[in-house]
Amino acid sequence: MATDGAPPRWDRKMQQRLAHGEAAALGELYDRFASLVHTLAHRVLEDEAAADRVTREVFGHVWEHPGDFDPKEGSLRSWIAGLTHRQAVERLRQSQSAGAATPEEIEEKVRAASAAARADYIVTSMPAPLRAALDLAYLRRLDYRRAAAQLGVTEDEARRRLRLGLQLLSTAHRGPRVIAPPAHGGAL
Repeated sequence: MATDGAPPRWDRKMQQRLAHGEAAALGELYDRFASLVHTLAHRVLEDEAAADRVTREVFGHVWEHPGDFDPKEGSLRSWIAGLTHRQAVERLRQSQSAGAATPEEIEEKVRAASAAARADYIVTSMPAPLRAALDLAYLRRLDYRRAAAQLGVTEDEARRRLRLGLQLLSTAHRGPRVIAPPAHGGAL
């Protein structure tokens, strides 16, 4: 299911239009996702020019390889976000390895950037009511009572939205789960 409100059918149709070389489809896709791509790349790279390059590279890849998208794997938005993250991390690793950073420093920066990118993606993907509650509470610094009044909901509903939004956001810092192999001679 597409998380941005677009039905999976839209994703498949867009893929078909791109595969047929329809330039207007690329323009429509760019209008819809360029902000997401640039924001994710900037989060990882912390460099405006590098984020611009990654944005161009991601949309270039989408244009040249629309068949790489598999609707069974997720939404077009998720696929594009994944492409962006991989490209930005690769660029970060290249730029860091060219400098004086140690491999450990590079990996720590990649982990931090990945968590930030996941957080960004989670916030932009969450339902609008949750995103609005978080915006009022954390960006505008309103307490839940004032947030409830702004949202036109009960205080209990505002607390519920904030709690759920924070629960979703907390998953960004967990990162991928790594399961350690059993100790030598240990049972599975």
